[in-house]
Amino acid sequence: SRNLFLATVAFAVAFGGWSLIAPRGKRFQDDLDLTNTRTLMLTAVPVVLGSLLRIPVGALTDRLGGRVMFPVVLVVSAVPALIFGFVEGYAALIVVGFFLGIAGSSFAVGVPFVAGWYAKERQGFALGVYGMGNIGTAIAAFAAPTIVDWLGREALGILTAVLLLATALV
Repeated sequence: SRNLFLATVAFAVAFGGWSLIAPRGKRFQDDLDLTNTRTLMLTAVPVVLGSLLRIPVGALTDRLGGRVMFPVVLVVSAVPALIFGFVEGYAALIVVGFFLGIAGSSFAVGVPFVAGWYAKERQGFALGVYGMGNIGTAIAAFAAPTIVDWLGREALGILTAVLLLATALV
């Protein structure tokens, strides 16, 4: 139960980091004078990369195990999260979004990791609990704009990176 709880929290934190750009999409569109297509591209890049990276990250999880891969994904994701707070311009945000996609691959770490702790008849329950980590995207959607309005985008990047690193440590 403790490991399931920790994996679910790690998944939520990773998905929060994965979702840093989308809640700010309209603001980026206005600030950078982006077309709807460019804004869509900006918000889609982390999603697409996160989905594609699930294949190699899942394979690495099968080989190295979730206990190794979860902290690796969280630590590596902290770097673009931190940089997110300081970059300016469309191209820089696209690059940061590309690397934020790494956090989206966390789904592929947790599924085999969590399922392995439970007998077949309990795996559905465990994966359902783990899936609640998707709430990280909703938390980011609500919290990110508020943090930026109060403290600035730099603070959002720093706070997210610290949270990712702290979660990796735990």
